[in-house]
Amino acid sequence: MGYTRKPDWLLMDPASGERFTEIKQTLREHELNTVCEEANCPNLGECWSGRDGPGTATFMLMGDHCSRGCNFCDVATGGMELPDPDEPANVADAVIEIGLDYVVLTSVDRDDLDDQGAGHFARTIREIKERDSSILVECLVPDFQGEAELVRKILDAKPDVFAHNVETVDRLQWPVRDRRAGYEQSLSVLRQAADEGECFVKTSLMLGLGEYAHEVYQTLTDLKAVGVNVVTLGQYLQPSRSHLEVANYVHPHVFDTWQRVAEDEIGFNYCAAGPMVRSSYRAGELFVSSVLDQGVESRTA
Repeated sequence: MGYTRKPDWLLMDPASGERFTEIKQTLREHELNTVCEEANCPNLGECWSGRDGPGTATFMLMGDHCSRGCNFCDVATGGMELPDPDEPANVADAVIEIGLDYVVLTSVDRDDLDDQGAGHFARTIREIKERDSSILVECLVPDFQGEAELVRKILDAKPDVFAHNVETVDRLQWPVRDRRAGYEQSLSVLRQAADEGECFVKTSLMLGLGEYAHEVYQTLTDLKAVGVNVVTLGQYLQPSRSHLEVANYVHPHVFDTWQRVAEDEIGFNYCAAGPMVRSSYRAGELFVSSVLDQGVESRTA
């Protein structure tokens, strides 16, 4: 069918400016990847505000080739290399140099590694915290095939937010996600983080893949039941003609309704919902808002 013209509410100006150029140069000097750039995130300029505001950047660990092949994702599959042992320290150095106060760490899936990359994640969290314990760290992790001891490695490193994306409703897990992923497997990871961790638990859903409203409501209910505190909902956009087509463009008013339902009816601490919202969208502000809503202090304060 090809591309369908995007509605006006999805049109965004590209990121630019002195601050954007400065941060990009720092990342190149440290040979680091960010999802912000890899995914051409429309919110990149807004999040990369650094010292002048609640700056957030999402670092992609362990390379830019994935062991899985999800049909919504533009990251290349196969051809993975061993993780760079210097990457955890390089990420921490870049975070300090840029002046970020909130950092999101994510990665490709690395089913090929003995610990699927959990140890690398944990080392990066600790490197950042050793340099500045006031920096808030969110880790957006794979499912680690549901292996509890690997999830525990992440929790033991004391991230402020543990995130794992369920991505879509139960019925659409395939063909949206790789067959090695799954709804119940993702729920088990989120449940363990809520039960064992001293952190906020977060997940994300894409809309516009052909889901029905009652399925979204059921998914939100399931997520709240396993202990998720924060949820984001955004519009799925087809990265290329070889990926899943967009089933429909969800109107901003519908996202507003889902935000009210998630917070007021189902009881999430915070919900960010909108066509351009992504899983780490303005993550620092989101985290602070969820803390304030609960009336508790940050664990890194």
